[in-house]
Amino acid sequence: MALPISATDVTIGSKEVLKGLSAIGAGIGYGAAAIGPGIGIGIVVGNAITAMARQPEASGPVRTTMFLGIAFTEALALIGFVVFILLKFSS
Repeated sequence: MALPISATDVTIGSKEVLKGLSAIGAGIGYGAAAIGPGIGIGIVVGNAITAMARQPEASGPVRTTMFLGIAFTEALALIGFVVFILLKFSS
């Protein structure tokens, strides 16, 4: 069964292609920007758990420092998201 539209009847303008490629590029960029903070948060939490297991009496200050480290590391992911939004909607 043949399709009623041939491949030559469908045209895509260069503007649509550029818009699609910019969306793909922005998505890949944000994905790459989220990898680093994800690894960083894992390292921070893992080391905090190790410190709390070795010295339970110091768990209060270690927990506070852990949450500060998580907040600063997560800020990097938020900066990556803002750059993604700027790249996506700037053109």
